[in-house]
Parts: sequence; structure tokens; C-alpha cells
Amino acid sequence: MSAYMATAIRACVMVLVALTVPAVHAQQAGAAQATRPATARAAANVDLTGTWVAYVTEDWRFRMVTPPKGDYTGVPLNRDGLRVAETWDWQKDQAAGLQCKAYGAPVLLRRPTRLRIGWQGDATLKLETDFGTQTRLLAFGAPGAVTPPARTKTWQGLSTAAWEDTIVPASSLGILTMPPPPPSYALKVVTNGLLAGYLRTNGVPYSDRTTVTEYFDTLTHRGGQEWLVVTTVVDDPVYLQQPFITTTHFKKEADGSRWRPTPCEIEPPTRGPRPVPPTGYRATQPRG
Repeated sequence: MSAYMATAIRACVMVLVALTVPAVHAQQAGAAQATRPATARAAANVDLTGTWVAYVTEDWRFRMVTPPKGDYTGVPLNRDGLRVAETWDWQKDQAAGLQCKAYGAPVLLRRPTRLRIGWQGDATLKLETDFGTQTRLLAFGAPGAVTPPARTKTWQGLSTAAWEDTIVPASSLGILTMPPPPPSYALKVVTNGLLAGYLRTNGVPYSDRTTVTEYFDTLTHRGGQEWLVVTTVVDDPVYLQQPFITTTHFKKEADGSRWRPTPCEIEPPTRGPRPVPPTGYRATQPRG
């Protein structure tokens, strides 16, 4: 075979691939669109419903008690954030009726709480906490829809949810085989429209321009125990130098018999040295 003919054959193959790959992708996308469930509830690829209890294995001194004023270890505050944190006065908040300022969406799941998750219709997940008696509505929009701005700012803000089920089947053209990307089974939730509040109970601030992005995943451990893992990314252009990222764990309970709602409250800060977990400490769960 002459060099000219070999070059011509390679060129034909490249043209064939260029013309065929988009057509295959379009066909796959069309098939996926045709088989997509009609509602968010039907499309769920993990079951988040039930009662879950917080399992506190790290950041004990920030989550189980109110740390001393000025203890903002681990939070990437900028200069303005540091200034505001140093002005915190828990008695002033108490007098102003701001007990829920440390129960907003950016920090709510870090509290030693139970979660009760269930469907409110086919397009909204309802998430309730017994600690602080807060309710979040995670609303699923149409694919590609733009989230409308929140008209009124609240502690829990406006949350838009989406299943991250980007599963594309592998394609084979005989000449070129393209494996599918790895699947993701997470629920992604983006929240804005928030009232300004605290990232920690000792006055570490976040502003009303904060956006919270969360990823909800489940896993099953030995013996069939189910766990919920929530990764939270807090972006605040006013008080943070960079995103503040935490991962929080919840253990599924058999039923809701230990559900005990309590109102928001402000606990006075600890005095003296920063508290440490008791000897032999492994994990702390809420009341009951």
C-alpha cells in the first residue's frame, strides 16, 4: 500500500468518527430523555427518607457546647469576619430574640440534632430538625431551570435540589469505544436567600450574601447500618476568605420514637480553657 493510500484511509476513518460520534451521543441523550422518570420522587436514586441522628466524631467543642468568644479555629474568616466575631455578645442576642441565629441553613446540620426527611409531594423533600425545630424545603426544579431569587430572606433560605445522576451508557463504534463516566448518587442542594447568622454558636458570622452548596450521600455499613453523609460548602464573599467546607454524619434510626423538638436557644459560652472530650470519648449523640 502506498503512503498516499494509507494517508487517504486514515483521513476517511477520522471523518467517519467525527460524523458518527455526535450522532451516537444524540441518540443516547434522546433515549435517556425518553426514559427519564416524570417526577423527582420517581427519579430518586437514593432513599433519604426516615429519621437520622447526628454522630459527632469531630469538632466536638464547636458542636456540643458554645465555645469561648474569639474561638474561630478552622473557619477561614477575613478581616471583617474577625472583627464581627470579636464583637459577639450572647446576652444581647438573647435580649433581641435572635436565638435562631446559629440555626440557619449553613450550620443547621452541624448541630447535635435529629433529622426527619420525607417527601412533600413529588417535587419537594421536607427536612426537619428536632434541635431548634427548623424546617427546610428542598425543591426540585425542571432541568436547566434558573432558580428565582428569594423574595424574603429567612434562616433556611431558598433551596433548589437536583439528583446528580449523570449516567451515560458506553458506546462502541467498532473503531472507538468510549466508557461511561463514573456515576454519582448524590443529591445536590444549593441554598441562598439567607438571613445573616452564625457559623458557630459563639458569633462566628456569615452574611446574607452567603450561598450554601450541599451533597447528600448514603452508605450501608457492616450489619446493614445505614448512614447519611452531608458535605457542606459555605461561600460568603463578605466574611470568608475562601469556602468553608465540612462533612457531617448521621446514623439512621429504626423509627422516630426519640424525636423531641426543642426551640432555638442560646447557651452561654464556656469559660476558661477550651473544653475537650471526656476520657474514652468516641462519639456523642443527642439527647435520648
